[in-house]
Amino acid sequence: MDIISNKIHPSAIVGENVTIGKNVTIGSYTVIDDDVIIGDGTSIGNSNTIKKYTEIGKNCKIFHNCVIGELPQDLKFGGEKTAVKIGNETTIREFVSIHRGTNARGETTIGNNVFLMAYAHVAHDCVLGNNVTMINLATLGGHVEIDEWAMLSGCVMVHQFIKIGAHAFIGGLFRVSQDVPPYVMAVGEPLKYGGINGVGLRRRGFSAKDRINIKRAYRYYFRSGLKQSEALEKIKSEFPDDKNVLSIVDFIEKSKRGII
Repeated sequence: MDIISNKIHPSAIVGENVTIGKNVTIGSYTVIDDDVIIGDGTSIGNSNTIKKYTEIGKNCKIFHNCVIGELPQDLKFGGEKTAVKIGNETTIREFVSIHRGTNARGETTIGNNVFLMAYAHVAHDCVLGNNVTMINLATLGGHVEIDEWAMLSGCVMVHQFIKIGAHAFIGGLFRVSQDVPPYVMAVGEPLKYGGINGVGLRRRGFSAKDRINIKRAYRYYFRSGLKQSEALEKIKSEFPDDKNVLSIVDFIEKSKRGII
């Protein structure tokens, strides 16, 4: 590693076979286990623990008192070699915990430009797409998959094996026990469709026509009184070339836990 370009506090402990890029900062009392990779420009604060087989991308910001790459909380885990992989430009705030994978996937994966706020927890074998945000105390069970730009509000709890679609927004303090399709706002107990995530979609460049078509498709599915299979056929026939609407149909048809 290029010691000259890095700032590693004297109290930090760095294990063997650790790959550290250029312009990396490691704060006081942080422990980096063996076989860790840290990309260029990444900043790691004080009192963090980065466990074996963790790979952190470039220009990430890891604040203080986080635990990344710890063993999964899964009774089936047998000590196999598994990993955590974190993309570039990701921010991890205080007291976040991220557990490595099991044989089921082999790794827990965090995408680029993800924002994990204080006390968030990402369990084993989860997959977070690019630009996902988890607000304070949001918690994922194992094997959860979250597509790009989705946002989980504070204290949201997600059951294992759940899938959350792209650009979805889940309101605070709710629990997620079924799949959440893309582009929606999900609220209530039990969790239900509360309209489309119009504000988020506008911010990300979805046109007025895009938003209208998404809203019409969901009106057929959730509020028309049609059977689910009938609603999907009507959506496909009315929007045969709309990629956003077709992604909704694809998500719903592939769901194994059912839709909210």
